[in-house]
Amino acid sequence: MKRVLTYGTFDLLHYGHIRLLKRAKELGDYLIVALSTDEFNELKNKAAYHNYETRKMMLEAIRYVDLVIPEENWEQKKDDVINYHIDVVVMGSDWKDSPRFDYLKEYCEVVYLDRTEGISTSQIKEDLGLQQPVSGVNQIPEPHAK
Repeated sequence: MKRVLTYGTFDLLHYGHIRLLKRAKELGDYLIVALSTDEFNELKNKAAYHNYETRKMMLEAIRYVDLVIPEENWEQKKDDVINYHIDVVVMGSDWKDSPRFDYLKEYCEVVYLDRTEGISTSQIKEDLGLQQPVSGVNQIPEPHAK
């Protein structure tokens, strides 16, 4: 069985997320989603509209997703790959050449999929006039943040 793993917050679930999950699942037989916890998002100074449990429930309802696990810190990725016997880590192309994921090539294949044009959680939040996270000392910028 070929196991695939991806990471994300998956807030305000949209067709770009679904497309990513579908394409990730097509790369293997079993898709695991490591979902950023509320506490980890807080450390990244990233505000999610939905809490962890709600985002987890939504992901578990998607037919492409076989298992949802918590993403609690940046450093857990290597352990996730080893402990869950991961063959492929999949991320959006906005993470390409990022040291956050490239080091995993020593343990498994790393694939960067093109983002879906015309949709992003940041854009949805902006369009709806939802408050964006306030910059802070501990902020770790996301490559796709606008």
